[in-house]
Amino acid sequence: MAYVFVYGILKKGQPNYHYMMDSNNGKAEFVATAFTTHKYPLVIASKYNVPYLLNLPGRGHRVHGEIYKVDKRMLDFLDDFESVPARYQRTVVELEVKESAGKTDGDKMLPGSITEVFVYSTTTYQPDWPSGPTFDSYDAYGDHGLVYDCKDNED
Repeated sequence: MAYVFVYGILKKGQPNYHYMMDSNNGKAEFVATAFTTHKYPLVIASKYNVPYLLNLPGRGHRVHGEIYKVDKRMLDFLDDFESVPARYQRTVVELEVKESAGKTDGDKMLPGSITEVFVYSTTTYQPDWPSGPTFDSYDAYGDHGLVYDCKDNED
């Protein structure tokens, strides 16, 4: 089992969350909400308005998202879904836990604790992306006015 931080279209209430809950893809269990301990630029880019976490620590905002415990099958699915390594790279990020799901087993992450988990960030982006607007949280239906286009997954 591994832990993955999702910050965009795979979060609860977002357009691709159903992939996280589809048992055909593997197992994913919500563990906690969290935010990055360091700042990163979270941008909305491409003609499909996709959220990208640029691997540029120290710039942008502390990014909010969700931690999931996933099995190898789900991790492999996510690697494929995120087009690793061409579009995203699976790296490790340090997070501060905001709110735990309240599990009583050994997986409970206490609020305020620091943990390291996998994240899908990218070093392969257009030159103008770092200079555009950055966000601390992503919502496909947010007031940014950039509607996510699910055709992105057909590239």
